[in-house]
Amino acid sequence: MKPRRVGMSRGYEEMDGANVPRPPGSTPSSTPGGVDPAAGGTGNAAPPTAATGTMLAGAAPEFELASVSVVPDDTYTVTQAVNALGFGWFQVKLSLCVGLCWMADSMEMTILSVLGPALHCDWGITRYQQALVTTVVFLGMMLSSTFWGHLSDRYGRKPALTLCGVLLFLYGLLSSVAPSFGWLLLLRGLVGFAIGCVPQSVTLYAEFLPTKQRAKCVVLLDCFWALGACFEVALALAVTPTLGWRWLLGLSAAPLFIFAIITPWLPESARYHVTSGQSDKALNTLEQIAKDNRRPMLLGRLVVEGPTGSRGSLKALLGSSLRRTTLLLWFIWMSCAFCYYGLVLMSTELFGGKNKTIADAGMMADDGITTDCQPLATTDYMDLLWTTLAEFPGIFATIYVIEKFGRKKTMALQFLFYAGCVLMITVTEVRVFLTIILFMARGVIAGLFQAAYVYTPEVYPTALRSVGVGGCSALARLGAMATPYIAQVLFQSSIWSAVTVYGIFAACASVACMLLPYETRGADLAH
Repeated sequence: MKPRRVGMSRGYEEMDGANVPRPPGSTPSSTPGGVDPAAGGTGNAAPPTAATGTMLAGAAPEFELASVSVVPDDTYTVTQAVNALGFGWFQVKLSLCVGLCWMADSMEMTILSVLGPALHCDWGITRYQQALVTTVVFLGMMLSSTFWGHLSDRYGRKPALTLCGVLLFLYGLLSSVAPSFGWLLLLRGLVGFAIGCVPQSVTLYAEFLPTKQRAKCVVLLDCFWALGACFEVALALAVTPTLGWRWLLGLSAAPLFIFAIITPWLPESARYHVTSGQSDKALNTLEQIAKDNRRPMLLGRLVVEGPTGSRGSLKALLGSSLRRTTLLLWFIWMSCAFCYYGLVLMSTELFGGKNKTIADAGMMADDGITTDCQPLATTDYMDLLWTTLAEFPGIFATIYVIEKFGRKKTMALQFLFYAGCVLMITVTEVRVFLTIILFMARGVIAGLFQAAYVYTPEVYPTALRSVGVGGCSALARLGAMATPYIAQVLFQSSIWSAVTVYGIFAACASVACMLLPYETRGADLAH
């Protein structure tokens, strides 16, 4: 069979000797059925009959009629199309759009490490209230993760991300004018509810990536996360000391506004269109990929890759075939978020509290409000910036290790390395060494988070991919909800107790990674 030619109608494929004009006076093939063995035919087709429309003997045929030109099995899937069309300008544009969403999410998360100390000085809130500011954001994220997963699987990734961008910008902007602590908690909780949709951008992105480039590209998304975190720290350094935290919250909503504007131009997932019975829309999307990447479009009939009866079903995640994978991934994601955000918050506590003792931090007025106020200094912001920059080498190291050793071993090793780093926090008080330890820990846990984002969409089938990622994200938020009470409250009374908790969780998560039943390195997305 020869390669397909651009311009042929869908469902057909050009065959040697089929529908090919013959020069006047030429003789047809003497092979029965008119198939030339030299052209790849088998030579055992049915003899010509009047029913097939073959011309009478002795006539000079202009065309050889070709019932053989119809190939019933000439089909392809979205995975085959995406792999054949390769990585090109289409994926570059999508990377920038999804990266902006990831950057905005990172900024909203990094705010939490700066907002607590600022509110402590401005409104005199307690340590528990600082922890509550962080907890309420992750509570909103946890409650909304499965909601956004269902919405994405039933109505598409694009509508969900469009609504997410609008709500994030609106609630982020309103947070900057909150009149009281109660209103701030409510609005930050609504911000967390909208952020719960952000993981769906990774689902959309992964579904447009060829198998060979998928892991690298998804991990590289963390560059946008790291960029957003660094930008937020730099913005806090420039804005908070002079204009205050309200301006910081307002200006941090700018990337959300840009993302909300560009979401109408996001492509909808071709996999979603196929599994929802909208093959024509899926074909249009694939044709756009071919045009942007300057590749010939595949010909044939686009078919569904797998069963569609369990679309968007959370119950299906706990079925016999996926129960073990789902439970282990839930614990891994919970531990990952618990450790990552715990390190972010501990970094602020370590740098912001180096000039005061633990006894000083516990000084309370009669009404229960702390009397001390230690706003972050320029050196504190700079050290935070240095530790945040660690995410970039962590990303590139993960890209190398994840392809060499696989997803499971990479995550297991990173959890163990993180456990060792956090335990080393207790052995030194020298600021330089402390910064180096936090730098290494931040890099490895950032890469670990992205490794989890690579593995999870690969292990779930298309019909359950969004709700699977959403469920993992919900459990991750549960871990993030708990971490402020360890990193901000317990840490102030016993550093050793706090880091031990993180070390134990990381070690247990490392074992869970090795118990995962599937290794997805080099495999296509599950059908």
